[in-house]
Amino acid sequence: MAYVIGVDFGTDSVRAVLVDAETGDELASGVHEYVRWKTGAYCDPSRSQFRQHPLDYLEGLEQSVQSALSAVSEEVIADIRGISVDTTGSTPGPVDENGTPLALLPQFADNPNGMFILWKDHTANQEAEEINQLAHRWDTDFTKYVGGIYSSEWFWSKILRTLRVDESIRQAAFSWIEHCDWISAVLTGNTNPLTLKRSRTAAGHKALWHAEFDGLPSEEFLTTLDPLLSGLRDRLFRHTYTSDEPMGTISAEWAEKLGVPATVVIGVGGFDAHMGAVGANIESYALVKVIGTSTCDMLMAPSEDVGHLLIRGICGQVDGSIVPGMLGMEAGQSAFGDLYAWFARLILEPVAGLLAQQGQASMIPSLQTALLPYLAEQASQLPVRSTDIVSLDWLNGRRTPDANHTLKGAISGLNLGSSAAHVFKSLVEATAYGARRIAERFVEEGVPIQQVIAIGGVARKSAFVMQTLADVMNVPIKVAESDQCCARGAAVCAAVAAGIYPTFAEAQKAMASAFDAVYTPRPERAAVYDVLYGRYLSLGGFIEKKR
Repeated sequence: MAYVIGVDFGTDSVRAVLVDAETGDELASGVHEYVRWKTGAYCDPSRSQFRQHPLDYLEGLEQSVQSALSAVSEEVIADIRGISVDTTGSTPGPVDENGTPLALLPQFADNPNGMFILWKDHTANQEAEEINQLAHRWDTDFTKYVGGIYSSEWFWSKILRTLRVDESIRQAAFSWIEHCDWISAVLTGNTNPLTLKRSRTAAGHKALWHAEFDGLPSEEFLTTLDPLLSGLRDRLFRHTYTSDEPMGTISAEWAEKLGVPATVVIGVGGFDAHMGAVGANIESYALVKVIGTSTCDMLMAPSEDVGHLLIRGICGQVDGSIVPGMLGMEAGQSAFGDLYAWFARLILEPVAGLLAQQGQASMIPSLQTALLPYLAEQASQLPVRSTDIVSLDWLNGRRTPDANHTLKGAISGLNLGSSAAHVFKSLVEATAYGARRIAERFVEEGVPIQQVIAIGGVARKSAFVMQTLADVMNVPIKVAESDQCCARGAAVCAAVAAGIYPTFAEAQKAMASAFDAVYTPRPERAAVYDVLYGRYLSLGGFIEKKR
C-alpha cells in the first residue's frame, strides 16, 4: 500500500487530503481557515493591499494535515510516501539569508511589507507599467513568454514596489521567495534561498524566467528598471524544477509535527491552478477552468505543436509548468466568485446594520448564507433578452486577455424596473463573457480547445453559474467530481516525486478525479448571448478608452 498527501493553500484556507495512490480514493481531509486573514489583518481593500502572515501558513499546514490524519489508522500513516504542496500565486515574500520570512522576525511581525503579498494585491500597478515600458524597448523583450504584458499581480512588480516604499524591508531582505517554494522548503528543513529548488511554474509564469534568457532577466535590465534591484538576481535563482521532482526528504521536526514517517518525500511545489488541472485529468488541448474567487484557465499542448507560438495577452507559456514535457499555458480572471461576493456585501451590509440596531443580529449569518443561492434561483427564472443589463467583470481589474489592473467594472442598461436578481444575472453573465474572451484569444492565436473542464467551489456549488457559462461559451462543460481537485493534483505530483509512478500520465490514470456533471449549452439562449456578448465587448472598449 502507498499513500500520499496533497496540501492546497487557497486564498482563505488550507486543505489537506490523504489519497490512496493505487486506487485514487480520498481517505481523509482536513481544512484550516487562516486566523489572521479571516479578521482582515494587514489588508486594505480600498488600496488593493492584500497580505498574508507566514504564521497562517505554518499553522494551517500543521493543523490541516493533523486533522486529516486523525481519521485514519496508524497502519495507513506508516505507509505515507510523499507530500506535495500547491499555493496561490504569484504570492512572494521577503526573506533573510536563512530563508526566514521577515514577518517571522520580531521587528517585522506586524509589518505588512514583511509578509507574503497575495496574488490579488494590486498595489504595484505603476511598477508593472514601468516593467512593460522598459521590456518593450529592450533588445530582448523579457515579457514575450508571458503574453507581452507584465502584471502587478506578479513577482517583480511586487518586489520593486516593496523596496521603494519600505526602507526597513529593503535593508533586511536578502532574497524573495514564492509561497509554494517556501512552504515546500520548510517541510524539508532547508530554506536557504540560494540552494532550495524553485518551482518552474512560479518562475516561468510570474518571474520572467526562461531558458532562452539563461534564467531571469539580465542584471542590466533589472538595474536599468531601478537601481534598488541591483544584485538581487544573484540572490534569487538560475535553475528551476518541475513538480515531478523531489524537493527533498521531510525534516525530523516536521515529521514529528505532522506525525508522518521520517522517509516521506517532499515534492517541488507549484501553483494551485496548475496542480488542479493535473487533478482534473488535464489532456492536450483541454481547457481546465479553476473557478473560485478568481479563475485560472489552464491549457496544455505538445511543444512541437505550439512551441513556436507567442500567445498574446495571457499569463505565460512555460515548458513543464503543468505536466513535464508539455507546454503549459495560463490565463484567468481577477474576479469571478469575488464579484458575486461583492454584490452580496452591497446588499447585506446596510441590512445587517439595521438588524443589529434592532437587536436581531442573530439573523445575519443565515441571511449571509442564503442570499446568493436565493438570487441565483431568482435569476435563473428570468428570460434572456438582447436588451438585458450588461456588466463588466473588471471590479478587480483584468487579468487576461491583456492584463490591465487599473480597469474598473461597470453596469449598463439599468432602469427603474431593474431588480437585484436582474443585476445579479448580469454579473454572472459578465464573468461568463470574460471566460469566453479568454477562450477566443487562445483560438485566435492558433491554439485549439477541444474540451472544457471546470473545477473549484463555484463549479461544484452553482448550477446557475455553470449553465450560464456553458450557454455563453456555447460549449459543453464537464465538472470534476472531486471537491478538492487542487489538493488531489498535489497528491498526484507527490506520487510521482516519491517514485510511486514514473510519469504523470500513469499517476493521473490511477488518481485523477472523475466527472459527475456536464452542462450542455441551450441553443436558443446561446444565440441571444452572442448579441449580448457583442454589447459586452463594446462596453469594455468604451470603458477602456475613457479610463
